[in-house]
Amino acid sequence: MKEDSCECQDSVFSGAIKTYAEAGMLNEAISLFRNLHQFNCVNWTASFNTILQIMVNESKLESAHRLFLENFSRWEVKSRTHSISWLIDVLCQKKRSDLALEIFQEMNNCYCYPTRDTYRVLMKGLCEDGRINEAIHLLYSMFWRISRKGSGEDVLIYRILLDTLCAYGHVEEAADILNKVLRKGLKSPKRKRMQLDFNRCRNGRDIESAKSLISESLIKGVIPSYDSYNSMAVELYSEGNLNGADKVLQEMHDQGFRPMALIYEAKVIALCRKGLIDEAEKVISKEMVEANCVPTVGIYNSVIKGLCSDKRSTEALGYLKKMSRQLGCVPNKETYSILVDGLCEDGSYIEASQVMEKMLVNSYWPNTDTFGTVIKGLCLMRRPYEAIIWLEEMVSQEKMPELSVWISLVGSVVYDTIDVEVLSEIIKW
Repeated sequence: MKEDSCECQDSVFSGAIKTYAEAGMLNEAISLFRNLHQFNCVNWTASFNTILQIMVNESKLESAHRLFLENFSRWEVKSRTHSISWLIDVLCQKKRSDLALEIFQEMNNCYCYPTRDTYRVLMKGLCEDGRINEAIHLLYSMFWRISRKGSGEDVLIYRILLDTLCAYGHVEEAADILNKVLRKGLKSPKRKRMQLDFNRCRNGRDIESAKSLISESLIKGVIPSYDSYNSMAVELYSEGNLNGADKVLQEMHDQGFRPMALIYEAKVIALCRKGLIDEAEKVISKEMVEANCVPTVGIYNSVIKGLCSDKRSTEALGYLKKMSRQLGCVPNKETYSILVDGLCEDGSYIEASQVMEKMLVNSYWPNTDTFGTVIKGLCLMRRPYEAIIWLEEMVSQEKMPELSVWISLVGSVVYDTIDVEVLSEIIKW
């Protein structure tokens, strides 16, 4: 390939790098990438992203950082913003926000600019690592970049820093920065800037009250928009702060905005996570009806998953019928998989088999574990003929049963009496 004058495809090198890494030859993978200039390859993007991902997975963070700085500005590397955002996110997850910040600061050098999501990820990483000063400087940089028009979506990023300051007991500093956020970041009119009383929160007392006051000030201080309410409500629900999110939802109603399905899905997930399954069902049966909002497949799946986790898989089956009656709401693979697994967990193997039949009719293929669980369950129910049918279906999809599945099948037909016909079918496999 080196001697040939034809253009070499990036996918070839990306695949070779993966193969080296899977064989435990990381040094050879890195060496191949470093020698790409010897080949007639004009686009290194896939190879660049692949080697970075491999090095991060191998916890070679310092080496990945150096490799990035050496190559990210090369003209052969395209789509830099995606690569940078991904690496910043991964480094923050690995508690190396210091390296993530260095990469962020290099973005200007390659003429790519951070998105709102990049700021959010880095802000969270810095705050979780206790790098408060760097986080404050990052917030100020937002004022003249993505926050020049005072977007309500920025409240999530500001809130991360302000909550962290409160958690460290720096309530006065949080109050001072909050005023700057309302004035410069959100361009909030004076009439909408709340005069907050932080006296009872001073000296680190009642931190949760301080956080609540800040969240309230941010949501009421911003110029009302669906995006601002949606972002804050979804974030609060994802944190499990049901009371705070419900207040945002009420404020949204008061301002004349109609909540969309995304908010209700976040609420259902939060309720199910706390084990409040009945309340989650009320969101679909009552709140969404009153808001004239149609449930999505994602919302139904969340409730079904919650019911199955609560050992109520038979009740969850009712939602499969509701979905089929709702126009434009078609159960997907996740719907069927959750139900089959939940029914099997509850010992309802016959019902699980029936749901799996519907799954196949709709061209969704169960995985090997699901097949195996249903087959073993049917064997426990002394229904070997149905188990054999699923075995045939499983093998036709080129899925190989585990040893425990074969043992269950044989055991089910030699229990009490030997069914020669069925046993001979199993032996064939």
